[in-house]
Amino acid sequence: MLEADFVIIGSGSAGSAMAYRLSEDGKHSVIVIEFGGSDIGPLIQMPSALSIPLNMSLYDWGFASEPEPHLGGRVLATPRGKVIGGSSSINGMVYVRGHARDFDHWAEQGATGWGFADVLPYFKRMENANGGEDGWRGKSGPLHMQRGSRTNPLYGAFVEAGRQAGFELTDDYNGAKQEGFGPMEQTIHGGRRWSAASAYLRPALRRKNVNLVKGFARRVIIENQRATGVEIEARRQIQIIKARREVIIAASSINSPKILMLSGIGPAAHLRENGVQMVADRPGVGRNLQDHMELYIQQESTKPITLNSVLNPFSKALIGAQWLFFKSGLGATNHFEAAAFVRSQAGVDYPDVQYHFIPAAVRYDGKAAAKAHGFQAHVGPMRSKSRGSVTLRSPDPLSKPVIRFNYMSHPDDWTEFRHCIRLTREIFGQAAFDAYRGKEISPGSHVQSDDDLDAFIRDHAESAYHPCGTCKMGRTDDAMSVVDPECRVIGVDGLRVADSSIFPRVTNGNLNAPSIMTGEKAADHILGRTPLTPSNQEPWINPRWQASDR
Repeated sequence: MLEADFVIIGSGSAGSAMAYRLSEDGKHSVIVIEFGGSDIGPLIQMPSALSIPLNMSLYDWGFASEPEPHLGGRVLATPRGKVIGGSSSINGMVYVRGHARDFDHWAEQGATGWGFADVLPYFKRMENANGGEDGWRGKSGPLHMQRGSRTNPLYGAFVEAGRQAGFELTDDYNGAKQEGFGPMEQTIHGGRRWSAASAYLRPALRRKNVNLVKGFARRVIIENQRATGVEIEARRQIQIIKARREVIIAASSINSPKILMLSGIGPAAHLRENGVQMVADRPGVGRNLQDHMELYIQQESTKPITLNSVLNPFSKALIGAQWLFFKSGLGATNHFEAAAFVRSQAGVDYPDVQYHFIPAAVRYDGKAAAKAHGFQAHVGPMRSKSRGSVTLRSPDPLSKPVIRFNYMSHPDDWTEFRHCIRLTREIFGQAAFDAYRGKEISPGSHVQSDDDLDAFIRDHAESAYHPCGTCKMGRTDDAMSVVDPECRVIGVDGLRVADSSIFPRVTNGNLNAPSIMTGEKAADHILGRTPLTPSNQEPWINPRWQASDR
């Protein structure tokens, strides 16, 4: 019989962090259940290969949305990591904490103790920041992050164009001031991807009190309203892993609600439809699904200095060899080395638009490169009002859940995206790009009217792969809350959820950092420790926010 004090489902960003912290003092045993295999291969470890594992069934669960009604019925891929390290092993390696106001909003919505002052000490505890603003960043944590070398002149042109357009500059968007144009941070260390597996799980597995069990988590075993273990399928056999103290679900915003529902926790009518015996009626399970969407705005480059020149097999082989032997060169970066967070209009008090900039014109999934030299900005609104859901397709644990993002279902989404396109054109139109700017590849300069822009958005908006919110954290008297502010599932003892599914609202930017922070903070709650002392540092808010967008 396999048993431990704590059983964690999922070895991803939050799960790895919890395995590390819960086992740290040696007093407690931990079992981590992971269905995926090893993350050792070069396709995961080499930063510039990031688009490859994203499309591989070996590393990805292979989820997809239902046809999206507001996007012309398109079905959008929803990659989630099925590998040691979870999605931190197949993501874009971009490190963004989120804005201070995001977390204050969580606290206002009922996630008491998760305001910015409360979470900042956890971000500092986890970080080993190479660079960044003094006093705002952690320097001795397990998670390494760095800035790219920004040797390509187009990165500098992007930041300078932002300044010329009247926007702020920021040297550290993870410090006091998120707003502005500046360098992007990467979870890369020593030329390799630095995932949650590298930072947390592998060091934890060196301890005698931590074990990794390969298996498919079918459901949580609940006896007399208390979680006592996890039913898994391993080597074609059903096994039970017993938890002496607690079961913690950290299986992603797609799999965590699915496992809860299969365990009898969720909307009563939906459980009945699927023949699942109800343990706790929680209507919020699987609701509140959110994501970020983005567009690629692409411009031809008149100078042959972009990455499009190295997309041929010979150049790729050279880059691969340099990375393999020296962990350096173009293979050692994700190419996201310049970024911006800006406000869309006067009256918005903190950034609601994010930019990733790369000196290439190519799709994120690597499937289609432009014919000419080019550069592109990935741009999208940060706080869409659209909400979707994750529901059971059937009571069979092996069947994929039904994912409905309901993208672009709120009229504001369209207004915000049109603004994003026009703003990007304004930035690319600045003098800083004069020496490089060719014609617009995408959408194309002929696409100007609201109707034409909407058609482009409908056909080309993509997920930024930041799903969250499906097991919302909040007050216990809020019917839509799934977990309380200590991540305990409401109505069941000995069971918690801690991953991006508990976010009340999506944070600014990429979700890897707040997901790891969630695991770090949840570990203190699980162990019954007093949370780290809240910070008294004040984030920068643009003094002109009521009058101007810049």
